[in-house]
Amino acid sequence: MKRLYHIFLIFNMPHPRISMKPNAIIIGAGPAGISAAIYLVRAGFPVTVVYRDMGALGKTDKIENFYGFPEPVSGPDLFNRGIEQAKRLGVTFIQDEVVGLVWEDKMTAVTQSGSYPGDVIVLATGAARIAPKIDGLKELEGRGVSYCAICDAFFYRGKDVGVIGAGDYAKHEAITLAATSRNVTIFTMGKAAEFTDLPSNVHVETRPLIRLNGTESLESVELDDHAILPIAGIFVAVGIAGSADFARKIGAQTDGVRIVTDDNNATTLPGLYACGDCTGGMLQVAKAVYEGARAATHAVKYLRTL
Repeated sequence: MKRLYHIFLIFNMPHPRISMKPNAIIIGAGPAGISAAIYLVRAGFPVTVVYRDMGALGKTDKIENFYGFPEPVSGPDLFNRGIEQAKRLGVTFIQDEVVGLVWEDKMTAVTQSGSYPGDVIVLATGAARIAPKIDGLKELEGRGVSYCAICDAFFYRGKDVGVIGAGDYAKHEAITLAATSRNVTIFTMGKAAEFTDLPSNVHVETRPLIRLNGTESLESVELDDHAILPIAGIFVAVGIAGSADFARKIGAQTDGVRIVTDDNNATTLPGLYACGDCTGGMLQVAKAVYEGARAATHAVKYLRTL
């Protein structure tokens, strides 16, 4: 009886709970993203920064209006200093191109080579790019011209559609559309892009687009040799995806190329924050650093409720 009693105690002892801290994913490693990363990691949360390159800082020769530098500092130097500071505090960095933001078990940043789920995601990839200059593009926005395949693919089921772009972002959008549309044409606008592993109903057209035709909605596109192709929808995916693209894909409110945020830098989706150039206003390092700190401060409060 004594031995059985001990066995009973072993099987009824409370098991230690495995604690998994909520985590944060930050898209972008500029001043806004690094500022957010520093505040979040210092609050005790695991932080991963996913970034493609230096962004606007990589093109900046001298910065002399930012606090703490007696002499001008170059954009690349400031970028590298921020990376090293965040690494010292324990932030993890992944250099990869984010091509989408989706809901899985939770919000997830999808890259070319993997996916990174986060209890909080902070968008900090800078200002969005300018749309290509094609006649009829602006006039047909919302009536055949879209900037989000996940959002609008449903409306083009069984129809012929196109994607404007020559990079991995365009490929990602085309693959998304291929699942529901009849045929998808990637218009590279004259660039000799080489895509691999495309679905059989995705085709590549290198001749530049010069015009979109339609009155109430898009009906066709015209190429530079005046060839006309019937197209029901065209999706713009030029260059790389920006913060507004990611916000739009997952259902957060945007206003043109700007992400709509409240006074806490929170978007209209719980757990999704945006900071820096993508929220509009002054395109300055000081503003980006401030917004990154503010977004992270309120993201910390959100994470502590989970």
